[in-house]
Amino acid sequence: MRQMLVSVIVAAFVLSSLTARADVASGPGEGNVVEKFKVAVVAGESSGKELDFVTERKDKPTVFVFVLADKFSRPMARFIKVLDDKLKAERTDVDIVAVWLTDDVTKSKDYLPKAFGSLKTERTAWSVFPGEKTGPNNWGINPDADITVVVSDGAKAKFSKGYLSINETEVPKVFEALPPKK
Repeated sequence: MRQMLVSVIVAAFVLSSLTARADVASGPGEGNVVEKFKVAVVAGESSGKELDFVTERKDKPTVFVFVLADKFSRPMARFIKVLDDKLKAERTDVDIVAVWLTDDVTKSKDYLPKAFGSLKTERTAWSVFPGEKTGPNNWGINPDADITVVVSDGAKAKFSKGYLSINETEVPKVFEALPPKK
């Protein structure tokens, strides 16, 4: 009887930890407008500029990746790198805007160029959001999500999801959410 009780407790613990790692709602939500916001670009093609990528990219598909700086991990880096490589090979009309959400903007501006020089991404603009750590207003970034991925067709979100954990295995799902190539 005692062994059965221990087994039940272990099973409950395993199930609860799986549930705790589930994805969360985050971002503007599919079909909703993506609102304009500015970031400081610290690495990539537009490095050194303050830009609003929603306006800059106009009607071009864009993958916005909002990263809580203190939750950043190697699997997140692999996700971005693999997605960047796939876009470079198959969808040169799509760019990634990686947006760091942080309480220490200056530290993140110093960190990002060093950290991502080794990744050698070509389709990714590395940027820091200068406002609240919760991200731009009207984007609905869930602070429980370590990373939020939003695919935009330029005006509306086509995919919007928060992750407590992510790696390169999510790249096909994000890639499938891209609007058709024009």
